[in-house]
Amino acid sequence: MRPIRPVSRTGRSLMAVTATAAAMTVTAMGLAASSAAAAPTTTTAQTPGPGDTCTAGDLGTRHPYIKSTEVSPTITHFKGWYVTEGTTGTQTVTTSTQTTISVSVGLTGNVEGGFAVETLGKVGASLGLNVKVDYTSTSTESNSVTWNFNQPGYYGAYKGTKKVTGTYGSLNCNRVQQGNGTWALKWIEGPDGGNFTTYTTLEEGAVRCQDKVPAGSIMAKAQNLLDCGSAAAKAERPAGAVAPTAKQKQDRLAQHPALTSGTSAEQPKATGRSARAALDCQAGAYKIAVPGKPLSWGAPLLEADGVRLRPSTIFSAHLDNWRLCNVTERNGVLEASLWNWGNGRCATIAAQNAATERAVLMTAPCTEDDLQRFYIYRDVPGSSKIGVQNKYTGSMMGHDRYADGEFIRQYSSGRQDGTGTYTLIGV
Repeated sequence: MRPIRPVSRTGRSLMAVTATAAAMTVTAMGLAASSAAAAPTTTTAQTPGPGDTCTAGDLGTRHPYIKSTEVSPTITHFKGWYVTEGTTGTQTVTTSTQTTISVSVGLTGNVEGGFAVETLGKVGASLGLNVKVDYTSTSTESNSVTWNFNQPGYYGAYKGTKKVTGTYGSLNCNRVQQGNGTWALKWIEGPDGGNFTTYTTLEEGAVRCQDKVPAGSIMAKAQNLLDCGSAAAKAERPAGAVAPTAKQKQDRLAQHPALTSGTSAEQPKATGRSARAALDCQAGAYKIAVPGKPLSWGAPLLEADGVRLRPSTIFSAHLDNWRLCNVTERNGVLEASLWNWGNGRCATIAAQNAATERAVLMTAPCTEDDLQRFYIYRDVPGSSKIGVQNKYTGSMMGHDRYADGEFIRQYSSGRQDGTGTYTLIGV
């Protein structure tokens, strides 16, 4: 595997600050309720790298970076074919599937949302290859090879590609304490990452045992599969298909992976039917609000409804109040469950929608479940601006438009217009 770049710098300490909200003073775990921002709420214009500067508007976004890649020539379709003196010329050979490659990023074979597409785009750019950047599979390609056989002999008719695999990380905007004690917003390596698989355009051809081919090429891979020392290669026989050799059958079994379904992402074992988790919640409660505006996250009363932007009034019945529970911190990034004071349930992405772009944020009975855990990325001390990311899906929370009743949803790359940045206001 080829390494790309080391991980970025992150903050090492947490500073407690005092916030003012609703004419009362609260201490908020280093999350201040001041309306001042460290930087204008605009997003970066180009793809960032670890350690680059970000702004408060980037708190609700993320970008991929490639950590390692591996490229391997792979034969996807193959057929041994015998050509006699009188049967040379153009022929169409129906091959058999040898190896299936499905494009996948992270949890599922479905390449859905901006983050997965951006990841694969970065893979192609880093290698100088034209790779597939949407969900597809080599099994969907036609398996017929048309070739001009101008000499007699034992051929391998093939289709092949360059299989590209590797690992990626996530860059998130978060506050970092500098060497002189001041704070700044930087792109840091987020807690989430994963594996990817893709491939280049298929090529087809035919190769004989006696042909001289470049080492490490797709053609060389096909020639090796031809098994030139076998009895089938040396036999005098009629023109046409040659039955697979024992080596070909063995290689086919070894190289044929199970197809990746677009909906087969492994889900966490814990569900809403599990026993309620015993939560250790902070004493303070918060509104998760749109910066400088009255609408904030409001939990639903009905189980089938989702979290929406709602105005906070005396009739809100604490549905707009959230507590941070079972809080931990790693490299300056908080992780917490979001417990709603009004309905007594925890914020979550439904398990069946975990891999779905724009899935609605719901509430459910609190359990030990990564779908109910969220990372909180913070602005510098003196600002209450945050970004919120689901631990299991890796997606950022945001909304399509500012409107009463608008759902809070997950977006794989976040909302690049800054509508995934919120304020955490103590109440």
